[in-house]
Amino acid sequence: MKITRDEVLHVAKLARLKLTEEAVDQFSDQIADILDYVNTLNQVDTSGIAPTSHVISLTNVLRDDDPGTHLNREDTLANAPEKEDGAFIVPRIIGDRS
Repeated sequence: MKITRDEVLHVAKLARLKLTEEAVDQFSDQIADILDYVNTLNQVDTSGIAPTSHVISLTNVLRDDDPGTHLNREDTLANAPEKEDGAFIVPRIIGDRS
C-alpha cells in the first residue's frame, strides 16, 4: 500500500515535525513497507488460534500475603538515635526556614 507525500506531510504537521524533502520520501517508502507487511500478516489464517495477551504464560512471582508478627514498639525504637512518646524523631524537611 502506497502512502502519499501529502499524507506524510499531514502526519508530520499533526506531530509538529519539520521534515526535509528527503525525509518525506524516506518515510513514505518506509511506511509503505510497514503497511505492506501488515497486509501480509492480515492474510494469515488465525481462525484456530485463541486470543492471547502475552505469547508466554505469566505467573505471579510474589509470595502470599500472610500476616506475621511485628516488632513491638520498644524493640523498634531500641536503636533510634532520637525518640519521643513512642515515635522516631526525624529532622524537619518541609517548611524548614533555617
